Amino acid sequence: MKSKKILIHVLMLFVMVTTSLNVQSQSPASSIREEQVGYKSGNVVLQGFVAYDENIKGKRPVVLVVPEWWGLNDYTRMRARMLAGLGYLAMAVDMFGDGKIAADPKEAQELTGPFYKDPELEKTRLDAAITKILEFPFADPDRIAAIGYCFGGSVVLNAAKLGADLKGVVSFHGGLAGGAAFDKKLFKAKVLVCHGGNDKFVSAADVTAFKHQMDSIGAPYSFKVYANATHAFTNPDATANGLKFNLPIAYNAQADHDSWNDMVVFLTALFKK
Repeated sequence: MKSKKILIHVLMLFVMVTTSLNVQSQSPASSIREEQVGYKSGNVVLQGFVAYDENIKGKRPVVLVVPEWWGLNDYTRMRARMLAGLGYLAMAVDMFGDGKIAADPKEAQELTGPFYKDPELEKTRLDAAITKILEFPFADPDRIAAIGYCFGGSVVLNAAKLGADLKGVVSFHGGLAGGAAFDKKLFKAKVLVCHGGNDKFVSAADVTAFKHQMDSIGAPYSFKVYANATHAFTNPDATANGLKFNLPIAYNAQADHDSWNDMVVFLTALFKK
């Protein structure tokens, strides 16, 4: 058991180092600027994280990053940095307010509960982030997308259902059931779903129903399934969290790599002028 834990930690370290090297090869680390930004949604004060390559000139596409149910943590900021390394203006979104981070699944359920009950609240928080990021003079208002992880995946999908001002959304191991109704008049975003083939939180029935509903309104989408990948397969901390909290989640390096590449292809095509 001890050797297994050591192997897991070594793998996680390798992935984080590899990720860092990949980002640096795309854009020098010194050119990536990071900013904490404050903004509001109604009376709720939010704390977002923005990253961009300051060496790039002119307008650039915007990608919002909606976190897992843990909140805007180091993992979410890492993804924003990676997007900045690809040339995007990236903003990690604070969904809970005041930068709250869940310490355990119980607190995470308490923080996400109001959003699952009210999909409109999800869109409201995302709209506030869009308004804030467009204050940056080099943000291209006509090229905005959102990606989300787990809880964040369901958030971006619901925002698309509700007609958010997004050209496209990407859900990584996000929930597919419930939320807002599918409305052809509102749905205008292109969709990429990156789903783990061994996800215990999303049933086969959920997948079938989602595809049927998307097809019924003619929504453009691509649904990718990654073999042997569980829920939260993109997060290097997933294996440790699964063991700590007795959750059926684990990191899958191959699925993480493949899904990120699928997202890169999707965004490149989405933003092509």
